Amino acid sequence: MDRTDERVPDGVIRVRAPNPSAFTLDGTNTYIVESWVIDPGPDDSHHLDAVLEAAGGAIDGIAITHAHPDHDEGAAALAERAGGVSIVRPDDGEQVGPLTAMATPGHAPDHVAFLYGTVAFTGDAVAGTGSSFIVPGGGGLGRYLDALKRLRELDLTALCPGHGPIVNDPQAKLDEYIEHRLERERKLLAALEMGLRDRDELLDAAWDDVPWHVSPDLRRAAGVTLDAHLEKLRDEARLPTDVSS
Repeated sequence: MDRTDERVPDGVIRVRAPNPSAFTLDGTNTYIVESWVIDPGPDDSHHLDAVLEAAGGAIDGIAITHAHPDHDEGAAALAERAGGVSIVRPDDGEQVGPLTAMATPGHAPDHVAFLYGTVAFTGDAVAGTGSSFIVPGGGGLGRYLDALKRLRELDLTALCPGHGPIVNDPQAKLDEYIEHRLERERKLLAALEMGLRDRDELLDAAWDDVPWHVSPDLRRAAGVTLDAHLEKLRDEARLPTDVSS
C-alpha cells in the first residue's frame, strides 16, 4: 500500500523508533491506545521521551508482543519514566487494559497480537510491507498459519504492524501472507521431489524470486525461514531423512 493511502485508526497513536534496518524497515512502531503503550521499542531516550509526550505525559501500562529487543528493550526505562507502571507479557486470551491478547507464535514462541475493537496490533507476525520471517523453535510454522487464519476470520478494519505502514485492507494482507507461506511450501516440496537435498539448493529453489545480491541479510532471513519450513515438514513426517541442515 502506498504510504499516502495509510490511515491510522481512530484512537490509536503511533510513534516510530529511530532504528531503521533491513529487518525493522523504517523502525519499530510503538503504539498508544487509551494510555496503554504497545511495544516501546529500543532503549532510546529520545524515542521513549517522544512516546511519553505522545501519551500526554502519563501511561497506565506497557504491553509487549514478544521478547525481542527492537520491541521490548525500552520497556523498563519507559515504565520508570511513567512512575513504575506495569509491563505485561500476556498469554492467549488475556485482557491487558483495553487490549485482548491473541497467540501468534512463529516469529517467536511468546508472540501475541493485541486486539482492540476491529484493530489488530500484529507485532512481527505481520509487517506493513514484505513478509515476516519465521524461526525454528519459534512456536511452529503450522501454528503461525493457524494464527493468520484466526486473524483472517475476524472482522478487522486495520492491522497495526510492528514495522512498516498501517494495513487498511487486513483481509487482503492476511490472504497474501497465508498464500505466500503455502507457495513457499509448494516450491520446497517440488524441489524435494526433484531430488534436491542440499540446504543452499533448497533455498535457491524455494526463494527463486529473491534478489540475493541486493542484501546478504535477505538470504540469512530466508535461510532461517527455510529451517522453519523444514521443521514443519519434519513434524508432519513429510521431510526426507537425507535433507542436509
